[in-house]
Amino acid sequence: MRLPLLICALAFISVPAAANWPQFRGPGGLGIGTGVPPLEVGPETNVKWKVEVPPGHSSPCLWEEKIVLTALEAGTLFTICLDKGTGRELWKNPVPAQKLESAHRIGSPASPTPCTDGTRVYAYFGSVGVVAYDWSGKERWRKPLPAPVVEFGTGSSPIVVDGKVIVVADGDIEGYIVALDALTGEEVWRVDRSEFRRGFSSPFVWRYEGREELVVAGALWVRGYDLKTGKQLWSARGMARVSNATPIAADGLLLVSSWNIGGDEDDRVEMEPFETFALANDRDKDGTLSLSEFPPGKVKERFSQMDANKDGHVTREEYEHMRGMFAKAVNQLFAIKPGGRGDITDTHVVWQANKQLPYVSSPVALQGRVFTMKNGGLASCYQTRSGAVVYQGQRVDAPGDYYSSAVAAGNRIYITSQKGVMTVLDASGEGLKILARNELQAPVFASPAIVDGVIYLRTDRHLFAFWK
Repeated sequence: MRLPLLICALAFISVPAAANWPQFRGPGGLGIGTGVPPLEVGPETNVKWKVEVPPGHSSPCLWEEKIVLTALEAGTLFTICLDKGTGRELWKNPVPAQKLESAHRIGSPASPTPCTDGTRVYAYFGSVGVVAYDWSGKERWRKPLPAPVVEFGTGSSPIVVDGKVIVVADGDIEGYIVALDALTGEEVWRVDRSEFRRGFSSPFVWRYEGREELVVAGALWVRGYDLKTGKQLWSARGMARVSNATPIAADGLLLVSSWNIGGDEDDRVEMEPFETFALANDRDKDGTLSLSEFPPGKVKERFSQMDANKDGHVTREEYEHMRGMFAKAVNQLFAIKPGGRGDITDTHVVWQANKQLPYVSSPVALQGRVFTMKNGGLASCYQTRSGAVVYQGQRVDAPGDYYSSAVAAGNRIYITSQKGVMTVLDASGEGLKILARNELQAPVFASPAIVDGVIYLRTDRHLFAFWK
């Protein structure tokens, strides 16, 4: 072999493919990172770099040597690109919105995580729609989309797969899924989801036996769709009224989790029929119910969810819809085997767990086990194939709410509370084993990324890169 050819061949062999984190929860949406990240992290511990970033709840999207985030600063939305090695800002593009969508008091209009196919990066804002950039920051196309009708704002992150950018926009009315051509932004297909109410789960692609199915968890149902056409393939009952966590897959099964008030068997919320309730409470006798006409309690606290069109009044139809949702809601973590068509609730659900469930935080699966974290810092672990309890509702001494989803690398699970405590769990032990508990001293809503042993973590004001 000639020397130049030999040098080229050796160079090709010695350079590994770059590890990336191309969407919410990384490759395939599974939350599984690469390398061996540090056990101990903190404001001054194992910090590779730390940079200030504007507020936002989107998680970092990484491709080769670049990181992309979204943010809200001084009333303007931004897409921001940083250098992966140093955190240095490479570009920061404003994304003007005619009107910012409303958000939860602790939420943000910059919550969906960007995604990339390696060629372009796609940012989704409920207030705007989807914007596509090349890696120099040049805008390639923009697709305006109606924001989900929900006062808490947009939470679902987009994914790009099979040459299409997939956006789920479940709302209290006029919800939809749309697939956009990744090259042009043109609509490829659209699925009406008006029967669903608000939802914040991100779409997930379930890959099994050479197949790919789009999975979307929503109110009361989780459904599978054909990626090419959007045609519905299957449906399974057993969801809460509002879906927050994103599904994952492991060991040949789809794993779906949801929890919301009124879905536990020992804490059901029962509503009287509209006629009975209105007879006692419709004081102005106009046939609708205003907020002031509801007595205090869990039903009144969900007035904005009942008032689907946000006109300040609950009609009989809106009331009865919510009554039916409370009656049918199920809080559970459950496993589904592949290959089903139609209603697969009674044929393809392999196991269920109904206690100690997470609210927003998505599960992660590793080494034949699936791990969850309930608000309050209550960890649970199950055998993936059987659902057998390894441990359930065990305290990790990191109380508070959990909006960040778990990620894993090596034998470790990393899960961070809103208060900014990152707990590291051993994924291989027979019971709960806490390897580290790290105080970050700042609120955390975004989910971290782990690439080549480096943890990229966004707090309320900073982006950190932690390494050993």
